[in-house]
Amino acid sequence: MPSLDARGAASLLREYAQRTALRGGNPYRAKAYSRAADSLGALAVPLDVLVAEDRLTEIPGVGDAIADIITKLHKTRSHPNLEKLRKEIPAGVLEMLAVPGLRPEKVLRLYKDLGIGSLSELEAAAKDDRIKKARGLGAALQTKILQNLAIAKSGEGRLHLHRAAALLARAKDSIRKSRPELKRVTIAGDFRRGCELVGDLAIVAEAAKPDKSSPPSADGLRIQVSDRKHFGAALLFATGSAAHIEQLQVLAAEKGLRLGSDGLHMGRTLVAGEEAEIYRALGLPFIDPELREGRGEIEAALKGKLPKLVTDRDLRGVLHCHTDASDGTETLETMAKATRHRGFEYFGVADHSKSAHYAGGLSVEEIAQQHREADRLNKRFGKDFRILKGIESDILADGSLDYDDDVLERFDFVVASIHGRFKLDRKAQTKRLLRAISDPHTTIIGHMTGRQLQRRPGYEIDVEKVLRACAKHDVVVEINAHPWRLDLDWRWHQAALEFGCMMSINPDAHSIPELDHMHWGVLMARKGGVPADRVLNAMTLPEISRYLRQKRRSLARAA
Repeated sequence: MPSLDARGAASLLREYAQRTALRGGNPYRAKAYSRAADSLGALAVPLDVLVAEDRLTEIPGVGDAIADIITKLHKTRSHPNLEKLRKEIPAGVLEMLAVPGLRPEKVLRLYKDLGIGSLSELEAAAKDDRIKKARGLGAALQTKILQNLAIAKSGEGRLHLHRAAALLARAKDSIRKSRPELKRVTIAGDFRRGCELVGDLAIVAEAAKPDKSSPPSADGLRIQVSDRKHFGAALLFATGSAAHIEQLQVLAAEKGLRLGSDGLHMGRTLVAGEEAEIYRALGLPFIDPELREGRGEIEAALKGKLPKLVTDRDLRGVLHCHTDASDGTETLETMAKATRHRGFEYFGVADHSKSAHYAGGLSVEEIAQQHREADRLNKRFGKDFRILKGIESDILADGSLDYDDDVLERFDFVVASIHGRFKLDRKAQTKRLLRAISDPHTTIIGHMTGRQLQRRPGYEIDVEKVLRACAKHDVVVEINAHPWRLDLDWRWHQAALEFGCMMSINPDAHSIPELDHMHWGVLMARKGGVPADRVLNAMTLPEISRYLRQKRRSLARAA
């Protein structure tokens, strides 16, 4: 019996994790199996090599116990414990674990009480109102299932951006160690294009003499090896998107050229092999990977209208951050110092407001206390760094903010966000946001649609109407950089810019490591075609201080 490769072992280990979760007991064990399966899926070295050399524990998340499981899976294509678990639950039941919000214990109830044994049966039962009638399940669960079935289907096999980044970084490191002859080891695929969910773990590398007889990938990770002359073309094609490549090929054909993964040719002559050379030979400037979606970027490039995209270096400060005054993990001082240490000029604290009882929202007295602390720290920091006093004010069901005007006037900025009543209809939800936007105290609209990737859809709103209102009232649109949100969706960024909106790339950080979420927000902004001069926190400290003062003066005049 042939041994199992990494992709196959990862699939079985993931099944092991799911069946372990369904059995109950220690939930961390199932999560450990799942994390190890992710690492196996992005393995850059053949699994049989690691098993033969007793190196499985080098894989992140793999200790001795999991290494034993992987070894058995690799050698026998199964595991005794897995076979025992398979006798308890049919395979189709595992499909239901992909539905966001459907926990293992609920999946087990659906199977044992209602006999639901697959995703299709689950959908049929929900549509037939069978779930809401079941004791211990109910109407709320049925509604959630109906809402989230589409998410389960659309997100299958795709990873959040930050998880894909960690796997690909480890794969690159592994390739460099195991194959030192390879050069220019470069991440490609939809990760390079900055897609919010990543399904294509791809790497392109250069070798002096690629071995064409060897497979292009190592188990679950797609690895393409090219020589120096054709490296750029290989990277271009491995990056995609298919629509972008197809449009480039049409343009090449119009010029009497042929574009393939082996380069740009005229007849048998190689015209260009590097990415930038290929674009130049086609009469185009270099098109940043994030823009390569076949959504008009080639036409814009031909007209010389490509935007100069924002970069991480352009950002001068962070806004919309939380501290332990609400639901963060660190003090105001610690968060501010960590922000300053990262080279930023300002830290915009925006703890939750009083309606967010679940998140320790701030009372009026606690606001005053935080402002005194900010003043004390600002004196210590001097002129080169400043804490900006903000709040994330809940937008109530009627669209009003949850503090009186005299309280809201004390802040340097206000992030207005929806945190409840997600099920209002499209008209009511839009009206709710429009009222919040028209409030002169509102500086930024936070995570506008409320989506959480692979967890829940956004609430229903007329996004275009909301963006037009933001432009009209000089309210900034947040690009929430938390990798579970990445909201506003990059597909709306161009419309926001055309209407005249400013954007703000905010980490929504609740801890020091989450300050680094800013990078994912920058990727989304780049994908949406956002230049630095349309990003609020690309302003220097004097510039944003002046901007916020002018906003408050306008507020005072309106009063």
